[in-house]
Amino acid sequence: MRRIVLEQSKRANVGHIGSCLCVVDILHALFSSVLKISSIADNDRDRFVLSKGHAGLALYSALVMNGTFTEDTLNSFCGDGSMLGVHPESSLPGIDFSTGSLGQGLCMAVGATLAARMQQSGRRVYCLISDAECNEGAIWEAAMFASHHRLGRVTVIVDVNGQQAFGLTRDILNISNLRERWDAFGWQVSIVDGHDCSELVNILNAPQRADDAPRLVLARTKFGKGVSFMEEGRPLSLTHLKTDPINWHYLPMSDVEYRAALSELETAE
Repeated sequence: MRRIVLEQSKRANVGHIGSCLCVVDILHALFSSVLKISSIADNDRDRFVLSKGHAGLALYSALVMNGTFTEDTLNSFCGDGSMLGVHPESSLPGIDFSTGSLGQGLCMAVGATLAARMQQSGRRVYCLISDAECNEGAIWEAAMFASHHRLGRVTVIVDVNGQQAFGLTRDILNISNLRERWDAFGWQVSIVDGHDCSELVNILNAPQRADDAPRLVLARTKFGKGVSFMEEGRPLSLTHLKTDPINWHYLPMSDVEYRAALSELETAE
């Protein structure tokens, strides 16, 4: 999946590479071993909400891997007339919610979980949010609602990568005590390595009753995971830019950086 993300990002000449790379393992775990989706036409299939919609390319890659998208469809990413933009749209197969307005995805996931209860469906709902989204008041409104109504079929995964659009999360608005906060809001909280697929699958597949407290998984990730210079926030070709952790929120890859990134992935494989 990392290779697909790099190839499509380079072809479309877009940024958000670091945001996509740090959640690849979470999405792989979900779509390969957790989500129960026999058919996208099945109303009782599990639902997934990508609240941090700017990582849409990683989601598209997962949908290619599980056969929902073809590679030809993916190759239209950010092209003229394509529905595959930077943020996912609900008009696409396998995507139920248009996302990208940060802080809103959990509200949708909680609503979808309540709908499943009202329809007496056993489907589960999984929502991936970023740690920086926990700056948003709507997140905590949804958290209170889910806890009050004991919506045990919703699971939230927080991508704890420690940075956001304008700097490190601890500098913009320090939320280092996320475990204590979510616990205080009545959620069952676990902490995992966000790049350990086996650990992710085990915790996400743990038994959960419909009337249990909702589940929150803090997944510790590395921004730009798998590409050393992205993990370090270091541009290789734009040498006038200083090393900065948030560089790969936005920078598109040059040919030099693309070849270097692919080489690292090949070496790791």
